[in-house]
Amino acid sequence: MSASVAKILGTTSSADGDSDHWLSVADLMSGLMIVFLFVAVSMMHFVRLERDSIKEIAMAYRDTQVSLYQDLSSEFADDLQRWGAEIDDQTLEVRFLNPEMLFESGRANINQPFRQVLADFVPRYLEVILRYRDRIEEVRIEGHTSSDWAKGVSVDNAYFNNMALSQARTNEVLRYAYDLATPGEDRDWVRQSVAAVGFSSARPVLSEDGVEDVYRSRRVAFRVVTDSETQIKRIINDRPGS
Repeated sequence: MSASVAKILGTTSSADGDSDHWLSVADLMSGLMIVFLFVAVSMMHFVRLERDSIKEIAMAYRDTQVSLYQDLSSEFADDLQRWGAEIDDQTLEVRFLNPEMLFESGRANINQPFRQVLADFVPRYLEVILRYRDRIEEVRIEGHTSSDWAKGVSVDNAYFNNMALSQARTNEVLRYAYDLATPGEDRDWVRQSVAAVGFSSARPVLSEDGVEDVYRSRRVAFRVVTDSETQIKRIINDRPGS
C-alpha cells in the first residue's frame, strides 16, 4: 500500500505520537497514586490522633474513677455498714439498700432514719464530689423498686405504678439533699448537675441463680457520671468528614 493511500485510509501511525500519549497517561496515574497515598497517610494520621485522644480520655477517666472511689471509701468507710449502704468501684454508686429504713411502704415519704442518714451523708458527699466537679457530667439520684405491687395487678400496671413511685421518691431525696447543701455555690452546682431519676423495676438486683432479690432491689443510689463519654463524642464529631 502506497504512503498516499495509507494516509487517505488513516492507517498511518506515529511512534512519537504513541509515546507521548502513553507518557501522559503514566504521568496522570502517577499523580493519582500520589494523591491517594497522601489521602491514605492523612487518614492514618487522623485515626492515630483520634485513637490516642480516646486512649488519653480513657486513662484520665480511669484515674478519676479510682481516685474518686478511694476518696468516697475513705470518707464513708466507718458508716456504710450501719447505714446498710455500699459503694460500687465500677459505677461509683453509693447505694442505700435497707428499704425498711428508706421510705414508707408504697409511699414517697422519707422515713426519719433515712433523713438522719442523709443529713450526715449529703454534706460530706458533696464535699468529696465537688473536688472533681471539672470531670463530672452529673450526679444522678436513682430510685429503684422491686417488680412487686399489689396482688392482682398486671405486670404492666405494676411497672408503671413503680415508675411513678420511684420517681416521686427520688424527687423527695433530691429536694431534701438540696436543702442540706450549703446556700450559694453548692446549691448552684446541685441545681445544674444533680438529677433525680426513677427506674421502677427496670434494674433489679439478681441473686446468683438469676432470681430477683426483692429486698436489695428496693434501693436508692447516688451515682457519679463523669464527662468521659461527652469528650469521646466531641472527638468523634470533630473529626474530618463528620
